[in-house]
Amino acid sequence: MPQRRARLIWALRTAVALVAGIAMWAAFPPHTAWFLAVVSTGLLFAALTVSRPRVRTGAWLGFVYGLGFFVPLLPWVGVYVGPLPWLALAVALAGYQALFGVIAVLTTRLPCPPVWFTLSWVFVEALRSGFPFGGFPWGRAAFSQVEGPLLPLAAAVGAPGLSAAVALFGAGVVWLIHILIRAYRHSGTEAGPQVRAAAAAVVLALLAPVSAIALTPSTLDRNVSGSSIRVAAIQGNVPRLGLEFNAQRRAVLDNHVRTTLGLADAIRTGAAEQPDVVFWPENASDISPLTNPDAAEEITAASVAVGAPIVLGTLARDTQGRPTNTVLVWDGRRGPVARYDKHIVQPFGEYLPWRSFFRLFSSYADMAGNMQPGHGPSAIPVPTDTGTLTVGIATCWEVAFDRAARAAVDDGAQLLFVPTNNATFGRTTMTYQQLAMSQVRAVEHGRAVVVAATSGVSALVEPDGTIESHSEIFTPAVLQSRLPLHRDTTLATRLGEWPQTIMIICLLVGLLFAVTSRTRFTAGRTSVPGNAKELDDLGE
Repeated sequence: MPQRRARLIWALRTAVALVAGIAMWAAFPPHTAWFLAVVSTGLLFAALTVSRPRVRTGAWLGFVYGLGFFVPLLPWVGVYVGPLPWLALAVALAGYQALFGVIAVLTTRLPCPPVWFTLSWVFVEALRSGFPFGGFPWGRAAFSQVEGPLLPLAAAVGAPGLSAAVALFGAGVVWLIHILIRAYRHSGTEAGPQVRAAAAAVVLALLAPVSAIALTPSTLDRNVSGSSIRVAAIQGNVPRLGLEFNAQRRAVLDNHVRTTLGLADAIRTGAAEQPDVVFWPENASDISPLTNPDAAEEITAASVAVGAPIVLGTLARDTQGRPTNTVLVWDGRRGPVARYDKHIVQPFGEYLPWRSFFRLFSSYADMAGNMQPGHGPSAIPVPTDTGTLTVGIATCWEVAFDRAARAAVDDGAQLLFVPTNNATFGRTTMTYQQLAMSQVRAVEHGRAVVVAATSGVSALVEPDGTIESHSEIFTPAVLQSRLPLHRDTTLATRLGEWPQTIMIICLLVGLLFAVTSRTRFTAGRTSVPGNAKELDDLGE
């Protein structure tokens, strides 16, 4: 009978962890159910702490949670290369969640379990965002909150702090519910400890939303009376879907030139306002205008016609002749006047680590490029008729990394530009997930963001994270608006990595203490809520 009950509890925990993982996936764009991320962390907290499971059970629950989350989140990885890369990546990322489960179970022995649950969450997100091959930040809890009330926290504590708020909110609510249930069962006995524990739980449960409300501006910052710039984002579209979209590289360039000339015609007839600067996406001209006179001629003609410089993505080579993913500032009168080479290149796409090894598993391995990372400033000057505009660049994959946008703002960026090419991922949710990252970066650094995509979704994002306008996918489009320019920095920009670093240090100290003092929290006092046996249902 005890074994049957144990198996039943194990199965129930597993089911709860799976549901929690699916709930986290459902919180991500294009869905707008941000609150499901809070529900997800709350359910996972319950699965990992109620009746305190063994460490190995914690690993299993974390792994199941990871599968429930990453498998439905990442099918775009294998849309044209088959399910093996997609499922292999999902399993690898679920392994990080298994580590989370181990740490979370060990630290439930410490006082205020939601705090340690939250610190564990931040640590594991940071770990998988940096290791291996530069990390995989996709799927961080922060990126699920673009439609939610917690988003303003990004301006104070960055994306890691926003992820922490999601975890703390969910775990704190569940802890509060547990304490209230225990108080009811005790029918007034041990009232003092229960009241103290309930008060702590209330504070933890409300800390994240109350802080977010306090940081929310009373009115949306449109910067009507301040400095602003007229921008146009061009989405020229691609001639075909799939991995070989760029087989017709001239067609992609022609599409963007044609769409820009259409904007020029609209300006001449008064149907559109003349922009100060025009943005083309990543790979808008895979025929490098630096070495191909015909491409340079087309881009120059487009810039002259629209009466503004064009900031465009192309493929070029560095001083040693190695390929780079490059953004050029092209002035119709002077040609190329500034350049940015992508700093954080994408593994398994723009380059392939361990090529000979991964070639054994997929015939698509050799389709990966051999891009070299660039160096130098992350913000570049763009000459306009109203003065020099400093534009920060985070090309496609880079926007997922905290350091990319922060480096651009530190280098003086007044506006952020995210050129991207999502054509290789078809009509999947990938582009919407990536757009959410740009929205978080806008709030995190207090900068408007221009997202220009070859095939969609392109968007103009206000500094408060709201989308001013956006395109549809695989449709030519021109987005125009006047966006605010900012020079001041948010608290998150000034603090940089410190909030995440401090949280990780606290977690490691607490984990060491929990492991070395294990008996203290399992055989200790029973009258102090939040410790040992008083909250035994929250730890074993």
